[in-house]
Amino acid sequence: MAATESAGRFDCGIRTVSIAEAELDEALDKIARDLGTEAIGFLLVFFSAGYDAAALAAGLGERLPGVPVAGCSTAGEISDLGIADRGAVAIAFPKDGFDVVSGLIPEVSRLGVDRGSEAVARLKGELARRCPDAKPGQTFAVSLIDGLCNREEALVSAVDWALGDIPLVGGSAGDELTFSGTTLLHGGSVHRDAAILMLVRTDHPFTVFRSDNFEPTSRKLVVTGSDPERRIVHELNAEVAAWEYADLVGLDPATLTPLGFASHPMIVRVGGEHFCRSLRNTNPDGSLTFFCAIDDGVVLTVAKPVDLVASTERTLDGLDAELGGTDFILGFDCILRRLDAQNRQVLHQVADLYRRHHVFGFNTYGEQFRTMHLNQTFTGVALGRRQS
Repeated sequence: MAATESAGRFDCGIRTVSIAEAELDEALDKIARDLGTEAIGFLLVFFSAGYDAAALAAGLGERLPGVPVAGCSTAGEISDLGIADRGAVAIAFPKDGFDVVSGLIPEVSRLGVDRGSEAVARLKGELARRCPDAKPGQTFAVSLIDGLCNREEALVSAVDWALGDIPLVGGSAGDELTFSGTTLLHGGSVHRDAAILMLVRTDHPFTVFRSDNFEPTSRKLVVTGSDPERRIVHELNAEVAAWEYADLVGLDPATLTPLGFASHPMIVRVGGEHFCRSLRNTNPDGSLTFFCAIDDGVVLTVAKPVDLVASTERTLDGLDAELGGTDFILGFDCILRRLDAQNRQVLHQVADLYRRHHVFGFNTYGEQFRTMHLNQTFTGVALGRRQS
């Protein structure tokens, strides 16, 4: 299949390059040709897990010398080309109107609260030195996390209190549902078992958001046997987990797939709200691996999906109204939402919505929003036009 490509420029000064079904060198040449190095303050790159990440990092360094870069592998790329695979999305933040600082948090599997808060403190100090006149409400945080580290909750908890009133959004890196290894790019190198944290100060109005499309039913499952460190549930309602789940939602336990999980999500109630606890895969012994933290005694409710297109459109229209016009959206959309949209044959409608509202980002293995690590959710930050 021939490569497709697109380049965009937005009123806030952000420029984008999108390419799908492309070889790595072709993607690198396109990014460098359309962006150049002039006026780029920071570059985000979301890329196919099929690319050689080390070669991608080296190629960006050679073609865009001096430009700071961060990024991650994905379960799909979101851009003006739609929702695609085997390509890359590059998002260039300009020097005018934006100040971006970033840091790498290594070995997140061994992360403690102190190390997370120290990382935030360093970035806040760096941003304060760069922008001494910055005002409250001008900064948001973005996280990119190894999607197979099983430590997103610990990371969000570690950085949350140190961020204070700075809102956090982000996504867990993907690898196109192979679950063999996700990668992060930072400082010209490839990283695993790590997280990237960015602070973005901007002159432009912005708001962070989350959107989902499920509601609770009366069907309950209680975790009665689990391995929390590995996010594996062995028993639900004192029965083999996969069999009990399949029986409750009306599926064949021998044929459980991510498509089935996406159409029959499970949720937990926290602080009066429901949040998804998505399944990743079935194991040979009948246990279930989750994308989110899980433990004995957790009560799961089987959820019923509601109209994905309508709920997403309400969210995006609401952002447009709040900002007086949306200029650009950095979005993190769970891979299970994409699979559910494919299963219901509405993926093209979702892609059209994202294109119309200028959503650029990637399909994730989990989403971060303020104090929470989430699943089967669409999160992000929407930028409006600079107020005069």
